[in-house]
Amino acid sequence: MVRIRVLVVDDHRIFAESLAAALAAEPDVDVFAAGSGPAALRCLERAAGEGRRVDVLLVDADLGGHVPGTRPAVPVQDGDEEGLVDGISLVAGVRAAQPAVRIVVLAEKDDPRRAALALQAGASGWVAKDCSLSRLLTVIRGVLRDETHLPPALLTGVLRELTAARRHRTESERLVESLTPREREVLRCMVAGLGRKAVAERLFLSPHTVRTHMQNVLGKLGVHSTLAAVALARRAGVGPADLAGDVVERGGQLA
Repeated sequence: MVRIRVLVVDDHRIFAESLAAALAAEPDVDVFAAGSGPAALRCLERAAGEGRRVDVLLVDADLGGHVPGTRPAVPVQDGDEEGLVDGISLVAGVRAAQPAVRIVVLAEKDDPRRAALALQAGASGWVAKDCSLSRLLTVIRGVLRDETHLPPALLTGVLRELTAARRHRTESERLVESLTPREREVLRCMVAGLGRKAVAERLFLSPHTVRTHMQNVLGKLGVHSTLAAVALARRAGVGPADLAGDVVERGGQLA
């Protein structure tokens, strides 16, 4: 019998314990639980290091921080208060680190916008927390066959959200393409969180020149703040500058 390894990630202990216990009663399911995003990431890392795969992650859409409580019947590993990870961010992080893991988001209520964000982050399903155990097991087994599962009532709203996001991304990409190579490099530094002085040091430019480039970036992108420029850049798929690398062309053609 092929066994399915499931990790439940929820900071509400009673729900996490109850769900884990119910799933563990299935003959082909092995289940364990984590009480926070950081704890889930540690579980996944440890399992990978020991050669034990995790097949499906069940993630609370409203995942928050550490919730103290008594020792659970099904051990729930707690994360510390620092570096808390919300549900959608956890989906993206796990998909980037372990793409073979299938992820289902558990939600208190149907929300087309958040469901679309979850799918964009890499989730394979969105399920209401009050669904039946048989329905959840159907979804778990379905995502392992590369199926995507959404409540029928959400389909229209999610498709609308995904279409709008695609349209915004296309417009953002067009605006980013209007930048010069140097301006795109400055934008990547902005996405990495660097201030004007740090950008000047990295690109071997004067702070005045960097200020001019930043103003040009904002103007061409049609925004009025660095925060807005960074948000637009991320929609366009612009990643941060590689701060580990120090080789940047001096002066000349890129300036």
